[in-house]
Amino acid sequence: MDLTKPTDENVMYMVEQIKEKLRMVNVDAMKAEHFNTDKYDDLLYMYNMVMKRNHISSNEIEAIAAELGSLRN
Repeated sequence: MDLTKPTDENVMYMVEQIKEKLRMVNVDAMKAEHFNTDKYDDLLYMYNMVMKRNHISSNEIEAIAAELGSLRN
């Protein structure tokens, strides 16, 4: 998948991967359709950061979730 292109499909993929990696409990609050390509670069940055990490603390998960919340439509 070519994540360099800001497409709706890529947004959906990244959001789903982030949710899976963080094992988010309230996945309904973070639906891919709540995001669009307007803030694609910010979402891509978050995706890359999360995917690089082997362990993410609960405090970091909260901070990431808050940041993702600010990227929603």
